[in-house]
Amino acid sequence: MSVQGFLYSIDRLSTWVGKAAAWLIILLMSVVCVEVFKRYVMNMPTAWIFDLDNMLYGTLFMLCGGYTLAQNAHVRGDFLYSSMRPRTQASLDLVLYIVFFLPGIAALIYAGTFYAADSWRIAEHSNVTADGPPIYHFKSVIPIAGALIMLQGLAEIVRCIACLKTGEWPGRLADVTEIDVVEQQLAQSEYVDEESRKLAIEGAQRIDEMARQRGMGGDVNT
Repeated sequence: MSVQGFLYSIDRLSTWVGKAAAWLIILLMSVVCVEVFKRYVMNMPTAWIFDLDNMLYGTLFMLCGGYTLAQNAHVRGDFLYSSMRPRTQASLDLVLYIVFFLPGIAALIYAGTFYAADSWRIAEHSNVTADGPPIYHFKSVIPIAGALIMLQGLAEIVRCIACLKTGEWPGRLADVTEIDVVEQQLAQSEYVDEESRKLAIEGAQRIDEMARQRGMGGDVNT
């Protein structure tokens, strides 16, 4: 397998997990809506709904970490970073991954594994409410999410090394972005002529590219 093939394989795994976990937002929204109706209309609040909301949101948040990293979408202070050459960016990223990312995520996996094991051993339940729901399955998400982020982080380290060798960032799997939504909305609009639509799309793409400010190589659609 080539280096690029290896990177795409990990990107696909992170993307699949992230998109699968994203469906939890539908369940979370449904639970909140039902609880609001029960609480304020029927005056029948559910005691354990707070715990369930926390578990659903926490699972969604953690399992999407690797996907976000695969899309280079984590928040970063890039005031100076955006003006650097790709090799300089890669050098900085590589140092930060080795010094901060690897130890931090390794600690998360290590501590999270014992944290989840203890929770399973005592069949832990939430103590936020009386007779709270079980939470040991939720705590198991911590080391699993850590492992997925670690795997994607290793792919990012390989990207940095490849960029140091070639001077260009390797390709990254492309996904739906806000620009795609803009293009779709403009294409369906009856009130925008073709020339204005083309100029608007080009302007949106230019702004998006300036905002990203990081060479991502040839994108491959998922």
